[in-house]
Amino acid sequence: MKKEILEQIKGTLEKEPRLIEIKRSKRVIFVGDTHGDLEASKKVVKDYLKSGNKIVFLGDYVDRGPHSKENLDFLLETKVKNPNQIYLLQGNHEGHHILKFSPADFWEKLNEKEYKIYTSIVEKFPLVVVTKDIIVLHGVLPDINTSRSVLDVLKEINKIKLGSEEWMQICWGDFVDKKGEYLAIDPFTGRPQFGRDYFFRLMEGFNKKVLIRSHQPNTPQFMFDNRCLTIFTSSPYIRERTIAILDFKKEIKNAKDLEIIRI
Repeated sequence: MKKEILEQIKGTLEKEPRLIEIKRSKRVIFVGDTHGDLEASKKVVKDYLKSGNKIVFLGDYVDRGPHSKENLDFLLETKVKNPNQIYLLQGNHEGHHILKFSPADFWEKLNEKEYKIYTSIVEKFPLVVVTKDIIVLHGVLPDINTSRSVLDVLKEINKIKLGSEEWMQICWGDFVDKKGEYLAIDPFTGRPQFGRDYFFRLMEGFNKKVLIRSHQPNTPQFMFDNRCLTIFTSSPYIRERTIAILDFKKEIKNAKDLEIIRI
């Protein structure tokens, strides 16, 4: 991608806070990890980038799949052309310069100049989207002080720094359907794991009914009394490619009130 386009992209992203609030829309389309699945990203944009709609991608655009660079470049270009309709959240695979992981075939193939350019872009991606009774992010809810008003709680998200504990929770955290708050570090992935008590405490603090997330291809699609939805939109995994759609006119009580579509 040309340098001038990349600079334009940085300028667009610098205007966005860590927390995106979607207050109006016909429909909001939520897309899980795409991991180099350019076909999935193009299909979602082709089918759903329409007047009145907004599309939220939940992170992890590179590595694992065969078209990482093409996928990320396509999404960045689409974002620049449609800055108020496309939102690209951070996932753990956008944090390679903060915490190394494997496989990281996209990042490891870049030369030093390319690495610097792309990391300077993806680190500007927002962390969280809120809309109606829904909160959206990559991994797990950040453990911020929820004893204040909901507005003040949400404002704290804009203060989260890259590499902080809260950033780790959002980008790296796993949910496990067991009692408890912080459970353990997964010995195979190194990811922090959190339980039911953690989920319900923070959902109450954020005053939201549903969490939409991605990150864990092997976890149940619905957890925590159907209030936690995990979607994945990438062919490198066995799991079906799914997206979730919010109709703004519809009341949402739990995640099963959303439209779940295979693509």
